[in-house]
Amino acid sequence: MVQRVSSTRVFARLAPHVVPALDRTVHRLTRGRVLLSARLLPGAILTATGARSGLPRRTPLACLPDGDGGWLLIGSNFGRPGHPAWTGNLLKHPEAEMNWRGRDIPVRARLLTGAERARAWRAAVARWPPYAAYQARVAREIRLFRLERR
Repeated sequence: MVQRVSSTRVFARLAPHVVPALDRTVHRLTRGRVLLSARLLPGAILTATGARSGLPRRTPLACLPDGDGGWLLIGSNFGRPGHPAWTGNLLKHPEAEMNWRGRDIPVRARLLTGAERARAWRAAVARWPPYAAYQARVAREIRLFRLERR
């Protein structure tokens, strides 16, 4: 049921205004121990340098841990037309920090392309089928990043 609801255009319109703000608040109040959206998908807080401002930007994100101690981030933007700002930040400033289960971990982001992106996309859709609905709604290719520990 949750996956069906999260695939809708109404959810795509409302969620970007509600989910991140709620996640940031709960994460801060619990000192990094709780991230509400992580009840559906693994979640973390990404701190990246703003592409234009140069200031730190904290963004709660769903992520997929990989077997090598890194993470896959999906720039779905809830199926909205534009790329989420955090993806532009990582393109310009790939060194960032992930707060994973209450621990700050320095990471380096790499945009996935080609066969590597195709494999990662299949894994993402297998874990969360609404990603396929998001991609079907937008003309842009959803950006996927692999984050590796520094």
